[in-house]
Formats: sequence, C-alpha cells, structure tokens
Amino acid sequence: MKHVLITGGSRGIGASTAIECARRGFGVILTWNSQADAAESVVDRIKVRGGKAIAMKLDVGDVGGFDLFRTALEQEMKIQWNAAGLDGLVNNAGYGLFNPIETVTEAQFDGLMNVHLKGPFFLTQKLLPLLRKDSSIVNLTSATTRVATAGVAPYAAFKGGLEVLTRYMAKEFGGRGIRVNSVSPGPIRTELGGGLNDEFESLLASQTALGRVGEPHEVARVIASLLTDDGGWINAQSIEVAGGYNI
Repeated sequence: MKHVLITGGSRGIGASTAIECARRGFGVILTWNSQADAAESVVDRIKVRGGKAIAMKLDVGDVGGFDLFRTALEQEMKIQWNAAGLDGLVNNAGYGLFNPIETVTEAQFDGLMNVHLKGPFFLTQKLLPLLRKDSSIVNLTSATTRVATAGVAPYAAFKGGLEVLTRYMAKEFGGRGIRVNSVSPGPIRTELGGGLNDEFESLLASQTALGRVGEPHEVARVIASLLTDDGGWINAQSIEVAGGYNI
C-alpha cells in the first residue's frame, strides 16, 4: 500500500482529496489544526468505505513543531500500518484573507506567509527523507496568481511564490525520482475566506467559461491523479483547475 500525507485535510479540497486518495487505495494521513472533529469525520467516512486513514494535528504555520510532527508521524505509521515512508505529500493547508493592501497588517501578512509559503517549504524539507523514490508532491496554489483580484494580494503573492518553488523542488528532487507539481484551483465551493454567498457565487460563475463554480472533488481528482502512475510523466507543472475562469 502507498501512503500520502495531506495537510489541511479536515474540510474542503483537503478532505475531498483524502477521500479520493483512499478510494484509489492509498493509506491516508490527513492533518488538522483547529477542527479535530471534522478531521475525524473524514477519517470515519474513509473507513466506512473500506479505506485506511488517520488524522494528526499539525500547525503548518509553526515551523518549530515540524521535528516533533515527523517523529509522531513515523510512530503512527508504524503502529497503524507497520509502514515507513511516504509516497505522496499534498501541501494543501491554508486560509484566506480579504483585505486591500492599504489595510493589511504585518501580523496578517506574516500569518499568510507562514502557512502558504514558509510552512510548505520547511515541512517538505523535513519530510523529504521519508519520501520514497517515485513519490509525488503536489502544492496547492491558486488562480489568483494569474488573475489579479482586489483584496487578496498577500495570499496571491505567497501562492505565486509556492508556484515558483514547485519548479525548483522538481529540479532539485528529480534525482531522487520525486515529481513535484502544483494544482491551481479557481473559484471552488469551499469555506476558504468565509465561503461563497449567492451574489458572489453568481459573479464568479459569470466569469467562468463553464458557467458555474467548481466543487472540491473536481480538484481532488486532479490531485489524486498526480499522485498515481497516471501522472508519472508530469513534472514541474502548474495545472489550473478552474473551469475556464477569466479566459
């Protein structure tokens, strides 16, 4: 059995990715920071369908906790599955902030940077020794790196940085047989940034060629495919999953 770690797996795209990966036969480790019950609910849904999953606490914005997390991860995988090593890593955890540049505080800026860029950088570094040959890393970025949307400048800037980092990871990890790609969702029906109200959803749908917003499972299927042999020759790419948003 292959094993994948998905950060921010308690809801939205992360939860859908955990369920989709389990459906494809992965043992899933999903992380949560503030929503333990939601994470355990995802684990229960996977187990009811015959899959294997565990949930572990991780604050992606706290680099100082990564050593302890890695130790706990190795212990849990040994206990639960008598397994060692990962075949996939999905850097998905994140949150939104909608403020114009003139009102963003330094604390808000730093918080977004820690979760969306610094955290994935150092978590990947810390877990790199656990990633087996022919494994796959998927970084979640955003269509806001392509389409400038007022009010999300810090978020988009750090997602843009993660997109660039993806190519550098692919370059440096290629000798280990590790592929690295980014998936860039467009408007998706999740709780990010407080979710979508009817008016905002209608606006986003009108800006999308397919005439609607996307669902988390539609992004999850793309992520999961990149973790399997189906994506075995896809590397260093940014794949937008947005239904033709602002084209």
